[in-house]
Parts: sequence; C-alpha cells; structure tokens
Amino acid sequence: MMSRFLLFGLLFATCSLAFASDPSSLQDFCVADLKNKVLVNGVVCKDPNQVKVQDFLFRGLNRMGNTSNAVGSNVTAVTVTQLPGLNTLGISMARIDFAPRGINPPHTHPRATEILTVIEGSLQVGFVTSNPENRLITTVLQKGDVFVFPEGLIHFQKNVGNGYALAIAGLSSQNPGVITIANAVFGSNPDISKDILAKAFQVDVNTVYQIQSKF
Repeated sequence: MMSRFLLFGLLFATCSLAFASDPSSLQDFCVADLKNKVLVNGVVCKDPNQVKVQDFLFRGLNRMGNTSNAVGSNVTAVTVTQLPGLNTLGISMARIDFAPRGINPPHTHPRATEILTVIEGSLQVGFVTSNPENRLITTVLQKGDVFVFPEGLIHFQKNVGNGYALAIAGLSSQNPGVITIANAVFGSNPDISKDILAKAFQVDVNTVYQIQSKF
C-alpha cells in the first residue's frame, strides 16, 4: 500500500513539473491568429497555409526606447502580441533602456522567469524572496553580466552609472505578464479602499490619497 502511495506521489510531482510552464507545441509552429475572437488559453493558430515569413520576424529592437518619463526607463517587449510566431513556444524577450539614475520599478512576471544581460552601463538589480523572510537578493551588474529573476518574485533594476544603460531580457513565456507593484496597488480601477491601504502600509489615509493621486 505504501509503495502505491509513493508511486502516486512521484507521478503527481512529475506531472506538476511537466505543466509548470507554457504548454509544449505539438506541431512545427502555431502562429498566433491575433484577429481571431475565440478565447483559449493562449492564442488560436493561424492556418499554416496562410503563414508568412513576417510572422516569425520582429524589427526594431536596435532602436532606443523613450526614457523621458517619471521612472526614467522604457521596455520594448517582444511577446506573442508583437511576434505571432512565438505562440506555443514558451519564450519572449524585451529591450530595457535606462536614463541616468532611471529605474525599472519593482514588478513581477506572474508567468515567467526572467534572465537579463547588461549590454551597456551599470545596473543595480535585485529580487525579494517570498513571505515570511522577504530577503532582498541584490547586486550591481556591469556590461556582459547576466542575472536571473525567479518566476513570480518582485524584482527591479536601477541605472547606477552616469550614462544611459541598456539590457536585454529573455522570459520563459510567450506572454509573461507584468504587474508593476505601485501601479497595481495605488492605481487600480476602481481604487482599493484607502482604509485598507492605510492599514496595510501603516500610514494615515491622507498619505494614501496623495500617493493614489499620482497614479
């Protein structure tokens, strides 16, 4: 009896690992039909006979993004929305530009691990472990350095150099998603109750009002 339970446990663990990322493709490709209104977990495949080379091509990652904003950074994403040929392949990428002292604010990717390579400049990077430790893992990266942010954990980057910085990120999902913590908490629609936020952040309601007004 015990061996049967053990076998079941191993089978369950193996299946859980097998389904822990985007589903594997069962054909050569499944180019996303972005105009199709059918709702599925992912995107409906385009007729293979209608597929063109452009479905597998994205141009423009050589162009710097506009960092003239409140946080001083810009993310140029290449997900299934921008590159339909990524559908079912379980990968995507992004270019991240930073003005001097610019930041990519604390955020999470609910569906992807991120691996980041610094192309130019110096970046302070870090992520925070889950409750209850909430340990900050952080370091400064130089040109050519690579850092990984585990799936779902809050992480950030900051340009600590005097010039512009550039990084390229790879992500383990065709649609990794982004939850920017400040925007989600203080800029939700409709607003989260000020009483809830005041208690959660241990501040007065007026402080919450002032922060919400910025989002």
